[in-house]
Parts: sequence; C-alpha cells; structure tokens
Amino acid sequence: MATVKEIFGKEKVIIGMVHFPPLPGSPLYDDKKGVEFIVERIKSDLKSLQNGGIDAVMFCNENDRPYKLKVDSATVATMSRAIGEVMDEIRVPFGVDVLWDPFAAIAIAKAVGAKFIREIITGTYVSDMGLWKTEVGEFYRYRKLLDANDIAVFFNISAEFAYNLDRRPLEEIAKSVAFSSLADVILVSGPMTGESPSLDHIKKVKDKVGEKPVFANTGVTKENVREILNIADGAIIGTSLKKDGITRRFWNGSYFNSHR
Repeated sequence: MATVKEIFGKEKVIIGMVHFPPLPGSPLYDDKKGVEFIVERIKSDLKSLQNGGIDAVMFCNENDRPYKLKVDSATVATMSRAIGEVMDEIRVPFGVDVLWDPFAAIAIAKAVGAKFIREIITGTYVSDMGLWKTEVGEFYRYRKLLDANDIAVFFNISAEFAYNLDRRPLEEIAKSVAFSSLADVILVSGPMTGESPSLDHIKKVKDKVGEKPVFANTGVTKENVREILNIADGAIIGTSLKKDGITRRFWNGSYFNSHR
C-alpha cells in the first residue's frame, strides 16, 4: 500500500482538477476549436493551479457529458496526446481520471507517467448511465498486465449520480474494500459533483479503515477545507476552484496555503 507521503511527499494533500473541455466523440465537442483548443485550455488550468500552490493535479474528461462506462479510443488518444503536450510544464505529482472507465484511466496513466488514478472500481449501481457493474478483479489483472502496479489506485466508494445497490453502511463498505480490493486511497463523495460528503461519513470511514488514507472527493471549499482536513488525509477539489463554481469554466484563484 502506497502512503500519502510516498506519493506526494507530505502528510496532508490538496489535489486540484484539470478539467478537459469536451473531447472528440463526445456530444459537446467543438469541431471548430479542435484539439489544439483542448491542449491550450488544460495548459492554462495547469499553470493557474501550480502557481496557486497546489500539491498535485488530476486530469479528467469532466465535460464529456453524458458519461459512458466504457469510453472509446478517441478519448484515450486525445487525453494521452494533450497530457503529453503539457508534460514539460507539470511540476507536481499528477493523476488521471476517466469518467467512468478505470481500464482507460490506467492505460493513459501508464502511457503518460501518472502517479495515480481515481475511479469507481467496486460495487453495483443504478445510475444516470444505466446499470453500473464494476469489474475490480479484471481491472487489477489488467493493471498487472500493463506493469502498472506502481500507479496508485484511488477508490471512490460513494459514486456520484448513482445509487449503490449495496445497502451496507458506507463505513462497512470502506472496511471491506480496504481489506479485499487493494485500494491505495479511499475516497468519500457527496451525492453529486460539487456537493460535500458529511464530516460524519468521513470520520466513520476513517475510523474503520485504520492506516488506509481517506480523502474527501467532492464539495471541498475554502470555507470547509480546514475542517475536512482535520479528519481526512487529503481532498480533491474541482468545482469550487472554477469560475462561478462551474466545472467547464477556468480556474478561479488560490487559497491553498492560507487555508491549511
């Protein structure tokens, strides 16, 4: 199990989201702007986050709505190209998130040298994308096949936009996942993007999983970040750093170092 300090070089971590504009093949992709616009956009967000003092970044196809459970080759190819083009400007540890395809995420992460991925890897859900059945055993065999065991896996155990058919309390799911599924970090989410999990949920999960790192995955803001980090080992922040809290807009300022 990788520790937070081994991955990031510190005990408490803030990961900022670099949200891709819609990618080729997705309904909202802008053919006129093309892939060059995508590269410039993520380069801009990356620069702002790093200048603001972020600990790490994660690249994500956030704007490929509506999402798929198995993405196509264009998504993998475009994300890999774009990350490759900004590679020389990345100064912090970085990860990859492909909504909602862990196999694509680990493939891109291996290709570009990412340190971690974030995905829904266990459980069965009724979701906006339909019936969502994960394949954790197949995923870990694929990671082994890629010789990608050095890439940490962040498990989101409370999927947004979905209802978990497993009705065990969240902390019991976390304990089970920590034991059986080789998770490096456990993530706790609110019900949808931009909404915070309850502090009670984070604490119960943290108490159940022992030394396994636990991060808040959604809804972290400058108003609640200190309180959350008093319990959690880290946080992933996207929405609250965007202009007007809209994930498809540009990054909106810095508060990391002043709100630790």
